[in-house]
Amino acid sequence: MTKEHTGSQPPSEIAVGDELPPFDLRVSPTVIVAGAIASRDFMPVHHDRDFAVAQGAPDIFMNILTTNGYVSRFVTDWAGPEAMLRSISIRLGAPAVPGKTLRFTGQVASKSVDQDECIVEVAIRAANDLGDHATGSVIVSLPLDHAAL
Repeated sequence: MTKEHTGSQPPSEIAVGDELPPFDLRVSPTVIVAGAIASRDFMPVHHDRDFAVAQGAPDIFMNILTTNGYVSRFVTDWAGPEAMLRSISIRLGAPAVPGKTLRFTGQVASKSVDQDECIVEVAIRAANDLGDHATGSVIVSLPLDHAAL
């Protein structure tokens, strides 16, 4: 079951097994280069196609900091504006290259209460037709709505 959480849905309605709405990122050279520049990663594999191909890559490819940013966006877009990222733990696999749409999917893996916060762990996957680009988990906290969990 896919359930959207936009901040108006109380944490009490989030359940283990809930699926996050998928997010499709159309990866373009601009997305890759802009992310590399924004994170001050000037490695040529992120902006110079000839260099990347000479290193054995199919094209320029997204760096890990950009991937982390999109993973964060994916989960916080679902969790809402009051969500606080506690941790992101991902493993990289297939490259995110221009022309390959990257599909982000996720599922609530666990939920607990810690004082006045609801702690939610989301298992995430970002994949394209080359395979899994990133897999792992994100932990977010949400303020409790003081409703029964």
